[in-house]
Parts: sequence; structure tokens; C-alpha cells
Amino acid sequence: MLATFNSSWFKLLGIFTLNQTEVKAFPMRWFGFGFNAFGQICVHEELIKGVWSDAVNEVKVSTPTELDNQVDTSDCCLTTGYQIRASWSRRASLHLDGDSCACLAGFVSNESCGKPMKESRGCKDAIVSESYLTLAFSDRLESWDLQKKEQTPSWSMKLKPHSSGPPVNLPLVPGGYIAMKPPLYRLLSPHLRAKSLALSAEHAILLTASGAVYTWGLGSHGQLGHGGLTSEEEPRAVEALWGMPMSCIATGGWHTVCVSDGGDLYVWGWNNSGQLGLPSQGLRKTLLQQSSQLAGAPCQDASTTPTEEPEEEKHEEVFISIQAFPALLDVTPSCEIRTVSCGCRHTAAVTTTGDLYTWGWGDYGQLGHQTFISSDEPQRVEFFREQQMRVVDVVCGAWNTFAAGVKEEVA
Repeated sequence: MLATFNSSWFKLLGIFTLNQTEVKAFPMRWFGFGFNAFGQICVHEELIKGVWSDAVNEVKVSTPTELDNQVDTSDCCLTTGYQIRASWSRRASLHLDGDSCACLAGFVSNESCGKPMKESRGCKDAIVSESYLTLAFSDRLESWDLQKKEQTPSWSMKLKPHSSGPPVNLPLVPGGYIAMKPPLYRLLSPHLRAKSLALSAEHAILLTASGAVYTWGLGSHGQLGHGGLTSEEEPRAVEALWGMPMSCIATGGWHTVCVSDGGDLYVWGWNNSGQLGLPSQGLRKTLLQQSSQLAGAPCQDASTTPTEEPEEEKHEEVFISIQAFPALLDVTPSCEIRTVSCGCRHTAAVTTTGDLYTWGWGDYGQLGHQTFISSDEPQRVEFFREQQMRVVDVVCGAWNTFAAGVKEEVA
């Protein structure tokens, strides 16, 4: 049985106990794979020098690659512990030990890439989108427009000192949350007692202090989990999960997932790329077309088999394009899910035994299986097992994945 620790302490130190056996502490190492057109994962020397081309920058990274943490420490004292935030074209590294600060990589200027932002010194949390970097300090909140070179934040809010409320957990802030586009500050009812919040471009999922789940926004692909395809302007409880406390939530482009206190994973929304881990006819057809083109053979329908079967053995697989209410997904029968994250059309989950499973769209290598093949079945990323590493956290960008691991060595 894996011992339970405070998540922030676990992430920063990478120390754990298994079956009463002490395991040595090792630095937590972050790896990235998937979309890398802007150098979010790795940057070649030519790109650093200002030579930009597809030949220079590796757009697709299918093998988990360790992130370069060699940042300029002249303005900020950094050590090994840090967290990752990601958007489509950017990655933010949040250093919470030493002189806490944030560093940006990806679609940023060469002068600032990988360097601590002087405006972020002393920050306690950060989130990044395609347009804004929001920083939380002990006494204030600031949102900086990444598309403009401004000397002052686009939005800011002072925080009451020594507040009795919970610490800021972006995008949640006192009285509301920070949206991905203006107006940045949105109100939330205090009766919700929000604990965490996950945002996509068009819908949101909120976890309350009691473990209840609320969703709102666009519902055209069943991503709200209310059994229909209608949108909701205000937070509405996901009734199918009522009475089952949840501990973790995440949202992708048009799909949503959550983890129960008992480690069960529930999924709903769009499944065209297999991002729910359920049988996807659209994905099977795409894979069949690709294999037929490679073999030079005519394409067959994904719902039929190439050879005739005896009448009594014939069966038609049930495919799911839209799952409009939560479905229980059995990722692996041997252990529970500890945390989960979603990209635009893929999903990644970490088990209590330290394994990483991924599924969904994989055209950029974001599944980490050292291929560019999509999958509607959860598959373990073997790289970390081969490296004798235990995965402790995962963060998905829109088309890429970042996983944190610690070396597993029993004393």
C-alpha cells in the first residue's frame, strides 16, 4: 500500500514509502514528449542562436525527453524542485524553492526563453495560456499579456494579508477564478466551496471541498456530463457522480475526466480520437485507412472484419463517439489512479504504483510510446519502467505531455 503524503511535499522532494521499505530521495526529473514546434520540450543549439526552421527544430518528439533545467540563475536562486504548467505553444516551469519564480519556454523571445521572469520573483503559483501568464503572490495576483511587451500587468488584484481562507490554487482565486481570455476575473458563488478548477477553451469543471463535481460552458459534445448536449451558463452538479467524492479533475478540448477518492477514473465527452479510452469508430477507421495505404490494399469499414466468421461467432463491436454522462474506465485492474491530466484530444493518468498510462490522439508522439500512433485503449508508457523510474505527476499541454519521475532505488 502506497503511503499518502501532502501532494506538494511529494512533488518537490520525490520521497515515498512502499511496504514499509525506505526509499532514497532523488531529484524529481521532468520529461516531455509530443508537439515541440516552439521548443517547449527541447531546443536545438541552432534555434538558440536564432536560426528558425522545421529542419532545425524537431516538431514531433515521440520518446520521453528530459527537460533542460539549465536556466540562468543570476536573478533567481533555483534548485531541483519545480512544477510544470503548459499551453499549446508554451511551457512554464514554476520553481517554489529558493527564490521562487517562473521560467517560460516555447513561443517566447530568445532573450527570455528559459530565464526566470523578474516579474515572477516571489510567486507562489502560476498558470499559462496562449495569451496570459497569471502569477499568484502572497499579497496580490497579476496577469501579464504574453503578446505584448508591457511594464505593468494587464490585470491585478490585491489579496488580504493573513486571510483565513484556503491558499490560492490557480485558476481559483478569492471570490472567483481566472479565465483563459478577457474578462480574466470571473465570479464564483461562495456556496460552491471550490477546491480546484480545470478549464478548457469552452467549458469548465469544478471540484468542491466535499468532493462533488460541477460543470458549465459548451456542452455540444457531452463534455459537461449531464446526459445531453446542451450548454450551461452556470455551474451545474454532475448528478451521475453524486455521493461519490472525487479527488482530482481534468479537462481536455471537448472531454472531461475525474478520479474518485478510491482511485477510480470516470470519463465523458467526445471520443473521436479515443481520448476517453473507449472504442472509437472514427479512430479505428483512421488507423485502418493508414494501414491500408501503407499496404496498398483497399480500405474496409472499421466495424467489419476482413474474413467471414461462422454465424454464431459474429458480433458487432459497440463504438462510442460521444459519451454524454460519466463512464467508469478500467485503466489497469491491478492498482488505482492517483492523478490525471488531459490534452486537447489525449489523456494521461498516473497510477498509485508509479506507472504512466496514456491514450487518445498520438500524431505528435504525445502518448510517449515512441510512435505516432493513436490509441483508444490505455497503454503503459514503458520508458519509465525501463529507466527504473516512478512517475509522480503528469501535466498535458494541448498536443504534448510532461511527466515527472524519480529514480526508484531501495535502500
